Amino acid sequence: MGYSGKNIGKLIKDARERKNLTQEQLAERVGKKRSYISRIESENGNNIKIHTFIEVIEKGLGGSINIEF
Repeated sequence: MGYSGKNIGKLIKDARERKNLTQEQLAERVGKKRSYISRIESENGNNIKIHTFIEVIEKGLGGSINIEF
């Protein structure tokens, strides 16, 4: 899947919906409040720490991230 032009919040929301998870379920998996997940998804998600982003992807959505420089 191509990610160019999408913001982080939209990517997280799309992935959560593909996994048929509610915001509450995703929040529980990563130890955050539902309101935090909602804020990430609705405010473009570009104000998220990389550590939290990795937790959401790996713990919450069962994915993985590979960062290369």
